[in-house]
Amino acid sequence: MPVAKKHFFPEDLRRYFLSVSLREPPVLRRLREETDRSERAGWEISPEQGQFLALLVQLTGARQIIEIGVFAGYSALWLALALPDDGRVIACEISDKYIPIALRYWKQAGVEHRIGLRFGPALDTLRELLSEGQQGGFDFAFIDADKINYDGYYECALELLRPGGLIAVDNVLWSGRVLDAQSTEPDTLAVRAFNQKLLSDPRVSISMIPIGDGLTLALKR
Repeated sequence: MPVAKKHFFPEDLRRYFLSVSLREPPVLRRLREETDRSERAGWEISPEQGQFLALLVQLTGARQIIEIGVFAGYSALWLALALPDDGRVIACEISDKYIPIALRYWKQAGVEHRIGLRFGPALDTLRELLSEGQQGGFDFAFIDADKINYDGYYECALELLRPGGLIAVDNVLWSGRVLDAQSTEPDTLAVRAFNQKLLSDPRVSISMIPIGDGLTLALKR
């Protein structure tokens, strides 16, 4: 996740955009505001992006979701609230530092039973799911973790999703650093390479959307 996110609308237009479109439930607003008081302020997705992901879950009729990268549980809560009561989010996270915050708000929202935490390197968790025979068993995947492993996360998610399943990938505009030819940081190189890969991947239909820090949608054919 980037240290500081760049919004791609002028701030006054973004304020208007949010004022006439955002329906952020109070429990989500409280979670976001608490997170933004931490040393990792801004690491969570934007509220309009969370609302968009929730809409995608509803549009696709998703029941089984994989989330790669949990942080303090803001995006997982948007996803879980959009699920039917028998839906499930498998939430992959390597650190438990902010999980107590997540658990508290998931419980307040009454959806803790819809979220299954898996601690450890996400690639290990994804490979375990594949080894358990869960290929094609998921409807939706959200990738928002370390950029170096984006390619691996994507390949595993593609196997785990059913045909017609949807992958959403965050930070694909990387606060504009994808344009900086002088930036050779591993994360920036990884995001650039990932974007180029998806452009020519015949296994999916794609669309990149300038919401939040850039979101790519990849529909499994």
